Amino acid sequence: MSIELWFGLITGIIFGALLQLGGVSRFEKQLGAMLLKDMTILKFMLSAIIVGMIGINLLAGLEVVPLSVKGTAIGANLIGGIIFGIGWAIVGYCPGTSLAALGEGRTGAIWAIAGMLTGAAIYAESEPYFANNILSWGKYGKLTLASLLGVSPWIIVLVLTICFIALFAFFEKKKI
Repeated sequence: MSIELWFGLITGIIFGALLQLGGVSRFEKQLGAMLLKDMTILKFMLSAIIVGMIGINLLAGLEVVPLSVKGTAIGANLIGGIIFGIGWAIVGYCPGTSLAALGEGRTGAIWAIAGMLTGAAIYAESEPYFANNILSWGKYGKLTLASLLGVSPWIIVLVLTICFIALFAFFEKKKI
């Protein structure tokens, strides 16, 4: 197994454990997030983004792993985001939290996992059609904020980290 796969396995296990420890796999937390009354999930995800930004840039800078940026496709992102949001609102779980909830014994998460797998199968079968339509809308190539602004990725990491920490402080002040 390659080092990239080992890193993926290890970080996946850690992420799953943190999902469970943070309580974000609980339906009440999911509902609170959708109603904008409980920001636990948003804080969890922003924390994961901070760790991911630092980790990816550090590992790429040390040439441990290659930095592989997926091309920007606005149509695919919009349609995928809408489908993801609808699915999350209907079943009360996103893919990661559904698997964590099932691991905790919450059998209702099976419906979320079944929907996720069904959606993936439908997409896989219809991808040739979408490739020439929705997936081709707004293709801009491999863009990053750093490349768009012409700055070091570490400046983006620093600015976003400061913004996210300020957002955390705001949520804590408002007790949400």
